[in-house]
Amino acid sequence: MSLTVLGSRFPTLLLIFLLLITSGQSTYAQTPASAPRTATAARVEHAPRLDGSLDDPLWSSAPVISDFRQREPLETQPATESTEVRILYDSRHLYIGIHCYDSAPSTIVATQLRRDLSQDLDDNFAVAIDSTLSHRNAYVFQVNPLGTQRDGRIVEEQAPLVNDSIIDPSWDGLWTSAAKITSDGWTATFEIPFSTLNFRGASVTSWGLNFRRFIRRKNEEDEWSGFRRIFNFWRVSQAGTLQGLTGIESGGLLVLKPYGLLGAQTVSGETPNQPWSALHSGGFDVKYGLASNLIALGTVNTDFSDADVDQQQFNLTPFPIMIPEKRRFFLEDSDVFDFLLWNQDILFFSRQIGIDPVSGQEVPIDAGGKIAGHAAGFDLGIMDVRTRSAGLNPDANYSVVRVKRPLTPGSYIGFIATDKESGNSLDPYNRSGGLDAKFILFNNLNLRGYYAKTWSPGLHSDNAAFGGRFTYANNWFNIYAGHGATEQNFNAEIGFLSRTGVESTIFQAFLTPRPHFWNLREIDIGGFVDNNPSTSGFLVFQELTPTIRIIFQNGAEIDSNPQDMIAQTLTQPLHLYKNISIPAGSYRFTSHQLAYTSAGAGRFTYAGAFQWGDYYGGTLKTATATAQYRPNSHLALALNNTVNVFRLPQGNFNIALSGVQVSYAFTRFINLTTFVQSDTAQTQAVSANFRLRYTFRPDSDLYVIYNLGTRFQTLAAGNPLPIREQKFAIKLTYSWSK
Repeated sequence: MSLTVLGSRFPTLLLIFLLLITSGQSTYAQTPASAPRTATAARVEHAPRLDGSLDDPLWSSAPVISDFRQREPLETQPATESTEVRILYDSRHLYIGIHCYDSAPSTIVATQLRRDLSQDLDDNFAVAIDSTLSHRNAYVFQVNPLGTQRDGRIVEEQAPLVNDSIIDPSWDGLWTSAAKITSDGWTATFEIPFSTLNFRGASVTSWGLNFRRFIRRKNEEDEWSGFRRIFNFWRVSQAGTLQGLTGIESGGLLVLKPYGLLGAQTVSGETPNQPWSALHSGGFDVKYGLASNLIALGTVNTDFSDADVDQQQFNLTPFPIMIPEKRRFFLEDSDVFDFLLWNQDILFFSRQIGIDPVSGQEVPIDAGGKIAGHAAGFDLGIMDVRTRSAGLNPDANYSVVRVKRPLTPGSYIGFIATDKESGNSLDPYNRSGGLDAKFILFNNLNLRGYYAKTWSPGLHSDNAAFGGRFTYANNWFNIYAGHGATEQNFNAEIGFLSRTGVESTIFQAFLTPRPHFWNLREIDIGGFVDNNPSTSGFLVFQELTPTIRIIFQNGAEIDSNPQDMIAQTLTQPLHLYKNISIPAGSYRFTSHQLAYTSAGAGRFTYAGAFQWGDYYGGTLKTATATAQYRPNSHLALALNNTVNVFRLPQGNFNIALSGVQVSYAFTRFINLTTFVQSDTAQTQAVSANFRLRYTFRPDSDLYVIYNLGTRFQTLAAGNPLPIREQKFAIKLTYSWSK
């Protein structure tokens, strides 16, 4: 069957599929182990001792939460090691105490002392709290047996964009933790202010709640609720409920966080280059509770010097690169503004504010404000940000309004409107509006649909985007399929669009058997078909890829794409390197890939991949290697290296991207990170970022920062030459809360 025929028959195939899964829902009849989970918290007049132990008698007043079940490897079976959780609270804080029993405490893995790095190589415990009972979004707080923190947001039940098992850690909250390894396992305590959850107060309330324990040496994942294999931890709709919260103080939430910065910088790549100049600035962020679960946030003269630098990438495609947001102001309540279009496209992408998408240059933000949260049965988000001119970027004002109406757990209907007012007389405004909906049926069927339009000067037709898709998963197979169109003049300047003028159909299916031999956990066999003709009928992009994935019980993995077949039309030349560009035209090429990821229980872990095959009339070989070594809990070393070998009619050349990261944690609160990168592409230079961070009180930090090179990766295709900076800064932040 051709891809064109597949696209035309997609609605019929969808109807047949829905009938099949509807008739088969008895397979997931509810068992006692999967019945809705409910937990109760005990109120106390003062905080328990928060030293990582559960010796304080106050902990014994809380009901014990237990009966964790395996999600991996033996779905729904009792966990091999017992876990107990107790929850206390007062008028301003939630307190959580955990006891992770272990029959072999000497084998507990605990190597990470630095906050917000992945804990997948350690034993760890995570708490997910849905403080609005949205069944779609949650805050996640994670610790390892050393008490090291990692936190983040679950947004619309989406998997994290980064390579992490449960969360994208870009969001940072104000909370404290401690942990201890004991003779019978390990224990930990959490103190989470209600203000961190953007919760102002209520006489009686219930929240969504879930827990996850990971036992590294067994590669075992245990959850309290939603422990079916098809449900990941970010499936907030499968969480349990926390009851018993009464009399939470409704006094006004107010958090002030000023900063001061001193330093010097020079910028190259602009015309003209900027010489060394002194830096001396200050500003502040403020958070104010308007009502329970509804807050206002403000920022003045915003600085992002302490944000992580992007890892350098070389774009092999004619499409832009999606880089996740890392700046705190935009991460606060980002779930409210989320509006998915086709595939990974989104109508509002906050990295378009304050960062030039082509050069990566930082564009100064004068001020910004937003209101976000839940009110009168609606999820509500309003944002307004003002930037001043920098380089080729004129001054601009950005506004976003987003409203969602929650329906059944995990489902909603919504509306969004965006407006960009620019000082560029040739492009004075750009606006968009859209409607979307998401429905969760039978727990494992996810349906989404959207319709959006944009308005720009001179673009008054062919300016819409619309489509729908569904995902379905059970223990034997999973399917993802969809159909959508993005018209030629759809111009979302503060969104992220991979391409316009296309009508897309995608179908992906995998069988997921679990054999009981050779220490195998799962074999995934399947592939996907992606067909993208233009809205006028000619081929833009087409891909057919079979995939085989073998997952071992210890977490090691082998991945193979034996035959990735691509057909593509370039309507304009694709710039790759120096004076080498791929000419416009039609191309067909095939490539092959093999990858291996080691088990994660050891102090040394590694992964490698090799891809070879045709590439725009020539050949391309790409080798990628990453490695991590943690000799102790203080020191961590990481290496990544990618080599691209091009043999093209336009010329032969090699591109190498390398990075070395060295992290040393003196304590949980003082750490030094060095990230050195080099590339032989456009910049042909070394970049380095050195950052010393001292957290002298929760959410209050002293930074000493030196950066040489590019801070923000360009999003644009064609590998444009980025702007480089050399900057030294000392930054002090202080968080005061009421």
